[in-house]
Amino acid sequence: MRFLLSIIIFIAISLCAFSQPIELMPQVGNPYWTDSIPASMRRSYISYGEQYLGKSWTVLPWTVFAENKITGNRVNYEAICFEKRRQLAALVMAEIMENEGRFMPDIINGLGAFCEETWWGIPAHYGKRIPLTNNQEVDLFNAETANLIVWSAYMLRPQLDKFSPDVWTRIKTEIKHRILEPALQRNYWWKTAGMNWNPWICSNWLSCVLLCEDNAEQKQQAIDQIKKATQAFIDAYPEDGGCDEGPGYWDRAAASMFETLYWLKQVGIDVPITNKMRNMAAYVYKTYIGNDYCVNFADAHDNRTLQQVNVVYPFGVFLGDKTMSQFAAYLGKQKDILNNAARLYDKSGNFPTLSRELIFLRHIKKFITEQAQEPHQPNVWLPNLQIMTARRGNLFVAMKGGTNGESHNHNDVGSFIVYADNEPLLIDIGVGEYTAQTFSASRYDIWTMQSDYHNLPKINGISEKDGKQYSAKVIEHNNGKLTLDIAGAYPEEAKVKSWQRSLSVNKKVINITEKYELAEYQQPSQLMFITTTKPEVYAGKVMLGAHSISFDAQQMTAEIEDISQHLDPLLQRVWGKQMYRIILTINSKANKNTIKYNIR
Repeated sequence: MRFLLSIIIFIAISLCAFSQPIELMPQVGNPYWTDSIPASMRRSYISYGEQYLGKSWTVLPWTVFAENKITGNRVNYEAICFEKRRQLAALVMAEIMENEGRFMPDIINGLGAFCEETWWGIPAHYGKRIPLTNNQEVDLFNAETANLIVWSAYMLRPQLDKFSPDVWTRIKTEIKHRILEPALQRNYWWKTAGMNWNPWICSNWLSCVLLCEDNAEQKQQAIDQIKKATQAFIDAYPEDGGCDEGPGYWDRAAASMFETLYWLKQVGIDVPITNKMRNMAAYVYKTYIGNDYCVNFADAHDNRTLQQVNVVYPFGVFLGDKTMSQFAAYLGKQKDILNNAARLYDKSGNFPTLSRELIFLRHIKKFITEQAQEPHQPNVWLPNLQIMTARRGNLFVAMKGGTNGESHNHNDVGSFIVYADNEPLLIDIGVGEYTAQTFSASRYDIWTMQSDYHNLPKINGISEKDGKQYSAKVIEHNNGKLTLDIAGAYPEEAKVKSWQRSLSVNKKVINITEKYELAEYQQPSQLMFITTTKPEVYAGKVMLGAHSISFDAQQMTAEIEDISQHLDPLLQRVWGKQMYRIILTINSKANKNTIKYNIR
């Protein structure tokens, strides 16, 4: 009886604790925002917000929403949608920093405009041509918008209540209908996924739960589900912490996991930090090249790290990872964050994540005193993903094995990239603007997904094939050297028994050997290389500015293809308007052969 009574009392206390108001962040008017945030940062936020003063709130057009189902285009709607969200975040940050009520009329009207939107997500994640009130799917951007709205309302609650307490009531109603109920009640696939959807949604869902859920029992159920989903995400990750979606998605994979863990800790729920989780965090600096560039395998929309400052720093502090914290301080110094904080808004992939900015600013005093240092890792080896990076003098190389069944996969098993003086020389193109085709059965009809447009062989006229079974085998790895057999990445019609690609680097030269055996010769095999530097062909040499690819002119013949016409606006923004493919055709018809060449 006493034991039963103890359990009842414990449950009652727990439910009572979750029903109490939670103060996760100092609200507007708290001295923290004037006493702790440098005046230069406050001016930056205020100045950025001023551009939106008096600007009307866009009504998102159904015809543009429908384009994704009609033509496959998704970027037109996303551009309008994300800018509207950027507008709200900018106004809210400006008001927090100024606290004079100057931005409040626009914010109040903005919150009203969001409440009147039928659905907060994007058409690529929706089954209908137009959004429907009774179809509240929980996708990435439905959750992200909910996070933005609840944090906006929470931070400005004192001023909103002066205008009308019904604003908060209306927002809670919308959050319950759009996020809290469907996320808790439905068995969504992303709750067990090992990729970005899981933590990206869970981190945003958790904010809504902590700030808006009044029912203590449902709050506990939601937190339990979020913890379970987060653990499923962690469990699915390889022990080396490698993000097979590429560094571009790390920002919404491991980094969003951190946000979930951070907010859980704020309400007294500690999740033990494991070595795997530390490796997941370290991936962001292990794949850093220099001059703001990072390794960009898979669906990378960009190869820069600018928008990650506001999550890399608190993540590093959370883990006690000094390399990570100092890396963030370096990025912040390079981008002059203390004087131009709102610059992050212009470069963020989608729109500013308000809660991330707030977490970062809670650490600003420590950030200001943090030593800034680039994480120049001389050697990195991620055995599960089969990714090697090596830095020697002014040369940086990254090479990958793995499979062609990875998340956001490109057919790129065995590809490598080269940077010289921290500038791209041989590149991974990444991905252009997302369309309906990008995630359809015809994904690999898109040129950027194909091995022909990576730094890879075309064997007997045959390209790599998509699927997890198409993979590499590690033959040898030493610091600065990797040998892979990539024959397994090609289908049977390539008639290849083995293709051992070996790469090694020293301070002046990168040596590559292609040792292969074919079951039969069908047509000349070719080596492809992608560059944005205009190549010049000479006997046994392709010049790339001050650098060169040197080879035996008896073994191979070089030609250059201008592929600039394939670049869409996104790729032009990342790489410029010029891109070339170097094609080295192997002259020998022998079934066994060894080709050696170097880059210097």
